[in-house]
Amino acid sequence: MQKKITSALISVFYKDGLENIIRELHKLGVVIYSTGGTQTFIEGLNVPCVPVESLTTYPSILGGRVKTLHPSVFGGILGRRDNETDISEMAQYKIPELDLVIVDLYPFEETLNSVNAGDFKGTEAEKQKLVIEKIDVGGPSMIRAAAKNFKDVLVVSAKKEYAALEKLLISQDGHSDIDQRRSFAALAFEVVAHYDVAIAKYFNPSDALFFLESVTNPKAMRYGENPHQSGVFYGDLTKIFDQLNGKELSYNNLVDVDAAVQLISDFKKSEEEGVVFAIIKHTNVCGVAQRATVKEAWDNALAGDPESAFGGVLICNGTIDKATAEAINDIFFEVLIAPSFAEDALAVLRSKKNRILLQLKELPVKTEQYKSVLDGVLVQGADSGNYQEWKEAGGRETTASEKQNLIFANIIGKHLKSNAIALVKDKQLVGKGCGQTSRIDSLRQSIEKANQFKFDLTGACLASDAFFPFDDCVKIAHSAGITAFIQPGGSIRDTDSIEYCVQNGLAMVITSLRHFKH
Repeated sequence: MQKKITSALISVFYKDGLENIIRELHKLGVVIYSTGGTQTFIEGLNVPCVPVESLTTYPSILGGRVKTLHPSVFGGILGRRDNETDISEMAQYKIPELDLVIVDLYPFEETLNSVNAGDFKGTEAEKQKLVIEKIDVGGPSMIRAAAKNFKDVLVVSAKKEYAALEKLLISQDGHSDIDQRRSFAALAFEVVAHYDVAIAKYFNPSDALFFLESVTNPKAMRYGENPHQSGVFYGDLTKIFDQLNGKELSYNNLVDVDAAVQLISDFKKSEEEGVVFAIIKHTNVCGVAQRATVKEAWDNALAGDPESAFGGVLICNGTIDKATAEAINDIFFEVLIAPSFAEDALAVLRSKKNRILLQLKELPVKTEQYKSVLDGVLVQGADSGNYQEWKEAGGRETTASEKQNLIFANIIGKHLKSNAIALVKDKQLVGKGCGQTSRIDSLRQSIEKANQFKFDLTGACLASDAFFPFDDCVKIAHSAGITAFIQPGGSIRDTDSIEYCVQNGLAMVITSLRHFKH
């Protein structure tokens, strides 16, 4: 239903971009109500303006904290034009109908960011006072009221919407239809929701509020895990990646990308240590290696399990060069993530238009993790770190090479689904077992994988995400050629495995840090 705007309430912090709207409203004969600085701005344009105080019969009080919180204002916004009782009461109390509400919010986030950046040199108490005073009360209330009554009221809640309003006023001669009012109302609720979460995070910086914050920016997926499931992503990927090529990320892509980024964040790149390349499939690592060059790291990661690499997500903490790009180009993969790409490498990789290339701008720091269960959400602290202690408990101490490989293997085991076993040799994943219902099954799977791709396990290192309740895993691994182990310990029968290592001259490290991943 088309409705003509005959009256407007305007009270904004940001006035840039408002002049043309004011002049257009005046040309259309709209009665304008306003307050404070906005009223002064409007009158400075030689446009008549009715002060809100004439409705409320109260001046702005309490240092400006209270000026619009009054039935004459909210009645004019919330009054239902098709409700006889509302119409009668508005007439009784001389409350005018307000057809257009242009209200933005105090710059809370901008002020907080400025204070955090050191732009304000006052005491901590003064800084806090400055931030607190930018918590808007009347603004969100008026915006919510107008958005709720979108059937009769058009609401504009941020300066980014000024241009759309101006276009509407000019092209439709001051009229709006119900779909337009609903659209502006939806944006208004998003603005207020984002504002409220920013304030909540100021008082409680917990990452558990992430979901509330990101709910203002939902992105529909093509579908969820399977085509018959819907999927939506809440968040801002542009903070983490620049997408350089390819189709939109799917639900499953994002799950694997998250697993890949979590894995690579545990590896430190250095000239001495080399570059890490990893291949992720269904959130599990199926190939990873650390080498002096990106090409060598890729070749060795792929060799770990070339079958599983098909359709995987690839990630590297070094620059993708042309030689590596040409090698990668030979296989089918969904996503490639790296901090940088050489231009000639991009030319090769962009040969397939759907191939997703993500340039990693920054590694997200997760302090909390979330999982949907039953009708709620589980929240836990992030699984940070590799080992809590380095306790040499076997029949001998680890060699320098074994220590590096055990550290490497333990990171991989941390990122495999439990029960998890990772076999590493020369900083290359040569076998892995994951997601099994028994640790022995995972171990057997990892050995079978290594044998399948012709790896010699003599002198290899083994990481287990949790303790060995018996000595059976150590015995089986030893018979396959493995000579060094890393595990968290904590079983009442730790001594069984330790004693076997002592008797057979095998190295075993106890970390006291379990890495279950259900």
